[in-house]
Amino acid sequence: MKSNEYNTKSELPIMEHFFTIQGEGFHSGRAAYFIRIAGCDVGCVWCDVKESWDANEHELMSIQTIVDYVSSSNTDFCVITGGEPAMYDLTQLTKELKSKGIELAIETSGCYPLVGNIDWYCFSPKKFKPPHEQSYQIADELKVVISHPSDFDWAESHAQKVSDNCRLYIQTEWSKQERFLPIIIEYVKKNPKWKISLQTHKYMNIP
Repeated sequence: MKSNEYNTKSELPIMEHFFTIQGEGFHSGRAAYFIRIAGCDVGCVWCDVKESWDANEHELMSIQTIVDYVSSSNTDFCVITGGEPAMYDLTQLTKELKSKGIELAIETSGCYPLVGNIDWYCFSPKKFKPPHEQSYQIADELKVVISHPSDFDWAESHAQKVSDNCRLYIQTEWSKQERFLPIIIEYVKKNPKWKISLQTHKYMNIP
């Protein structure tokens, strides 16, 4: 599959969209409108939104309709996620949202080059498909999910490639948190360049 193969100029396959609280990473605790774009070919075995993988199973929504939903919430912050949102040309969507004065973040595996205007690039690399080199150059936030002891060294290998200004987070895979959270806590105490990201939205039982 080529980068941005699913490009559309006026509509996108949307699995869901909703106004909530960002639960993890740098912007944790901040009110945010989430746009979950369907379609993903990364195939993370522990993905908690596997229903987002097949874009054909979800409604095509016009970009204008999406923008209307977001702007009607009166939010000042929008997170574009997936699936794998960077599979798509996001130029028009990001242009329209930014024209409303909305700050934009993307959560991506970095497997595809970004096409669009984003304020905050959250780069969460996965072992199942290598990231594009652009991801290291533009990442504002590196967030690595820990689900195996070897993931700590893997996280460090990515941290060496991002800029000095990139914020570093490690986050336990939700189903393995009892095992790995204590290990992560000790790791961060010994390696303070890292911070812990928790999926606080799951603790709060919100989307």
